[in-house]
Amino acid sequence: MTMATDDPNTDEPKEMPELLRREAKDWVVHIATGAVTREELQAFARWRAQSPAHAEAYARAAGLWKALNSPLADAERVRRQNVGAQPLSFTRRVGRRALLGGAVAASAAAAGIAFVNPPFDLWPSLDEFTAQYRTGIGQLQRIALGDEASVELNTRTSVNLKPSPNANDVELISGETALAAKRKPITVLAMEGRTSAAEAQFTVRCEGAAVHVTCLTGTVSVLYRENTATIMPRQQVTYGSGRGLGAVRSIDPEVVAGWRDGVLVFDNERLSQVIEEVNRYRPGRIFLVNAALGDRLVTGRFKIARLDAVLTQFQAVFDAKVTSLPGGFVLLG
Repeated sequence: MTMATDDPNTDEPKEMPELLRREAKDWVVHIATGAVTREELQAFARWRAQSPAHAEAYARAAGLWKALNSPLADAERVRRQNVGAQPLSFTRRVGRRALLGGAVAASAAAAGIAFVNPPFDLWPSLDEFTAQYRTGIGQLQRIALGDEASVELNTRTSVNLKPSPNANDVELISGETALAAKRKPITVLAMEGRTSAAEAQFTVRCEGAAVHVTCLTGTVSVLYRENTATIMPRQQVTYGSGRGLGAVRSIDPEVVAGWRDGVLVFDNERLSQVIEEVNRYRPGRIFLVNAALGDRLVTGRFKIARLDAVLTQFQAVFDAKVTSLPGGFVLLG
């Protein structure tokens, strides 16, 4: 692991209509705190599909849960009252809703936050509630698509499978997949884009309002809003709301697909981004409370099965202060 003080430029988020922001927050509140029916889920899906701006508004609203720093202590107390000391997971839906209806909501409202998001898991996409396959924190799953193909689900990933006589269609709702296709093509549908390949291996990751497609072997075709790109091994292309279909760029496949071998690999990555990635694989959350520290650069390999050791290394290399809280929460500064 190495350190640097480079401060890469960041893009400021674009302004979004107030009405759209309000609608997105209302949906988040209702889904998080109410008994959502299938009809309401379908209504939300139609709302989100109206335009890329709607999808981006939802992604931003869901991301605001990071502001829930101050209610952490109250949240842990309520979690123990409602679900005992067992860690929450995606399968404990009753426990999560009980938590959301308790002191976390009151604390968030007192802080002026317009909605409540479960503070113990990353916010899932709505469609995860009805997905055919879904992995929880740190879980991996491999699904065979006959003798001709397979799809691997990384942590916190939701997919629907739509096999047909001539191809295997995979709908990636959220998370990350690694796919292996032989003669029968595989098509991955994600955020209005289509990724297709035969005799190839590739990964598709849906992250916020962006989708990243990486070719590992063979040739992969990507279609997004009538724009197309063809990528070869060690190449990646990104598409999504507000950015269109990006340029093809070179990528280290070990960095992208190291999770398949149980490791996370970083090459001169900002510490803030490293922490975001680590948070996908562990219960609770690491909060970076020192903004300047987040700009330091990290190069290293970390075993997913031993991610708590990462904090010890951060503490030693960056002289950072680590404060552990109940429920898997950590303050790093």
